[in-house]
Amino acid sequence: MLAHVSVDYIVRLEQGRTNRVSRTVLEALADALQLAPDERAYLFTVADLTQSAPTRRPSQSGAAPRLQRLLDLMTDVPAIVVNHRMDVLAWNRGGAGLLADFSALPPGRRNMIWLTFLDESFRTLYGDWPRAGKNCVATLRMEAGSRPDDPALNALVGELSVRDKDFRTWWATHQVRGPGQLVKTYNHPIAGTMDLDVQQFSVDTNPDQKLIVFTAEPDTESEKALQFLLQWSDTHVSAGA
Repeated sequence: MLAHVSVDYIVRLEQGRTNRVSRTVLEALADALQLAPDERAYLFTVADLTQSAPTRRPSQSGAAPRLQRLLDLMTDVPAIVVNHRMDVLAWNRGGAGLLADFSALPPGRRNMIWLTFLDESFRTLYGDWPRAGKNCVATLRMEAGSRPDDPALNALVGELSVRDKDFRTWWATHQVRGPGQLVKTYNHPIAGTMDLDVQQFSVDTNPDQKLIVFTAEPDTESEKALQFLLQWSDTHVSAGA
């Protein structure tokens, strides 16, 4: 009633029995459901895919060379490069020092979401693990909506659904979340507790790759801890890809 759309049409939408959905109808549905911006974007993405799947570039297995050079120059902040599945493609010393020694992990396990749910030592880094886990699930759900035929993404969702009850429960809620700035608390075994801004930057020349940077508020205990971590990382971990 709120969207001025018939029940029969809603049923056909839900069952995928419509060939075209107008933008006006989608806007009306989004308004009626009071969707948040990320949820609204997800709805439009899924609707577009029911009409024609967009052509996408194949994912690259490593960071783009120019992006790698930028990463190498970022010596004063932890940083990593990820793809749409949150596979870690490259990292600097600070990134490895903060999160994990990615060079010691098999390539198939260099995934932020897999580590968050299935690696106990990685899980303990988060001061608020349930919040971090829910954010991971919502981000992955957002990507899955635009890439339903990605076999690696589907395999990741399948493994996590089987092996982790929390992931399975949160995945079933269909919550979605796009990229944005977060503040996360990390309980680091070397540097102690830090509240860090986590910012994600898109790369226009490589749409499948994103740069994630971790920073602290100036003149805070978190900044002091982060500086200590960066100094420690210079001699205890290595950058890589």
